[in-house]
Amino acid sequence: MNTKRWIALVVAAAVLGISLVINSAFAFLQGGFSESVEELIGTTQTGLSETVVEDGDFNSRVAVLNVDGVIQDTGDAASFFGTTGYNHSFFMEQLENIKEDGSVKAVVLAVNSPGGGVVESAEIYDKITEIQEETGIPFYVSMGAIAASGGYYIAAPAEKIFVNEETLTGSIGVIMQSVNYGELAERYGVDFVTIKSGPYKDIMSPTRDMTEDERALLQEMLDDSYESFVDVIEEGRGMTEEEVKAVADGRIMNGRQAVEANLADGFGYEEDVIEQIKTDFDLGNAQVFQYGNDQGWGSLLSMKVNSFFGNDLETQMISKLLTEFSSPRMMYLYGDK
Repeated sequence: MNTKRWIALVVAAAVLGISLVINSAFAFLQGGFSESVEELIGTTQTGLSETVVEDGDFNSRVAVLNVDGVIQDTGDAASFFGTTGYNHSFFMEQLENIKEDGSVKAVVLAVNSPGGGVVESAEIYDKITEIQEETGIPFYVSMGAIAASGGYYIAAPAEKIFVNEETLTGSIGVIMQSVNYGELAERYGVDFVTIKSGPYKDIMSPTRDMTEDERALLQEMLDDSYESFVDVIEEGRGMTEEEVKAVADGRIMNGRQAVEANLADGFGYEEDVIEQIKTDFDLGNAQVFQYGNDQGWGSLLSMKVNSFFGNDLETQMISKLLTEFSSPRMMYLYGDK
């Protein structure tokens, strides 16, 4: 290993150690400072800040919720290493606040995501349907550049879905992937020793070929999740199983094709969707707002760490290894996360 690689590894280990120390310190200090911080920045009762997009009646409001990036729960480590994207716990907190806030009369869900985890997508779907059933709050979806797979899954229960003509959507299905580097390791004389309690304990191991029995077991799991995906679209879009499965083969489509396939209702940008939901539900004077995530010093430090260590490819690769899950998992996902 050359000097540059050793330096990169030492730096990555140091950053990880610093993040653990700082996260612990913030957790300890947060209790003492939280009340004074809330007084300064102005937050909701749940600790979420709000930004007014359009001024209007505070007692009759439209909330804009953003899903931007891969839908997965990456935990605190990823946020420290500087990734400003989708934050699952933060988004679920927004949905819970929508449910409890009587001033919110409608929601625009702005989706720009290739999808993500099966579990996280289902959790969002369940929460949206819960809000609809218990409060009657309507949801309209504004799809951005991409709203595919899990990005479509969470949009399906909305009263209306709007796309741009060139939006990439669809990709209805489930995927599970792993890498097999067993032959490469053998070529370099690397021997893997595995001790397991049952024949399937190391299923999808990257060090050996998959057996037909193992493939059948995994295929059954994926098929079950696929059927759940189809059911979600049937219910949300009022389509038959046959109509859904005609386009639910993993294919990607643009906005025009999505409207033709009844997977979307019309065309429009986010501002158009906001005006449409205000018109449809007599909310012409409604205040439009969105939530903010006040991550405070942790977020600032994350930015500084990235600035200090740079964005070279090797650092990015090490950061990716340190912050992402390594185990294969089922995903409603289009493309490579």
